[in-house]
Amino acid sequence: MTQYDITIDGQKVSFTEGQTIMDAALAAGIYIPHLCHHPEFAPHGSCRVCTVTVNGRNTTACNTRAMPDQVVLNNTKELEATRRAIVQMLFVEGNHLCPGCEKTGNCQLQAIGYYVGMLTPHYTHFYPIRAVDASHPDVAIDFNRCILCELCVRASRDADHKNVFALSGRGLKTHLIVNSPTGKLADTNFAVTDKAAQVCPVGAILHKRQAFVIPIGERLYDRQPINLVGDLAQSNPQGATTHG
Repeated sequence: MTQYDITIDGQKVSFTEGQTIMDAALAAGIYIPHLCHHPEFAPHGSCRVCTVTVNGRNTTACNTRAMPDQVVLNNTKELEATRRAIVQMLFVEGNHLCPGCEKTGNCQLQAIGYYVGMLTPHYTHFYPIRAVDASHPDVAIDFNRCILCELCVRASRDADHKNVFALSGRGLKTHLIVNSPTGKLADTNFAVTDKAAQVCPVGAILHKRQAFVIPIGERLYDRQPINLVGDLAQSNPQGATTHG
């Protein structure tokens, strides 16, 4: 298969036809911050955290095809400010209370907040009124923390072939729903072994009786920043210490 090259922050990176900039970067061990991207699913481009500058124009790395001779900037002060603003908005649009969250230390949103130097929320909090669904015997859903990345939607549809989740509403009223007559997770065929139970990048989908198996301070992103370990928490919700 023919190999081509782009440059990312001055580093030559090879890619094959059809790969995105994100694909090429991850294959080369280059971290581009992201929340809605997952290598097993089609690119989505909803979170915009992976914004990079390509030949002078900003675009998302996850759904922009790599092309020969592209000059990509990933680490600039301007991009850092853009990503910080996006993350700040994600924090204020939901109810993210990191000190009391079961996912703290394993949360990609929290880890990216640290990575981009987010010290304050900056924007006014929305404080939306959202429910918690603890009806399922093995999994709870805290809708307060959902960032509408649609990873659970795509995983349930494309990997589990169940269509348990969907988004409803438009604009500021967009929200995650459960496809059952009651709207409760217990009234679906969802299982803790489903791919959709593993991919949430925040604390919206939580495995019951697992919150403090790994103590706070010893979790995945407590030990190393996200740019060194990537999004391994998606395939290992408890942040096991096997990822060094």
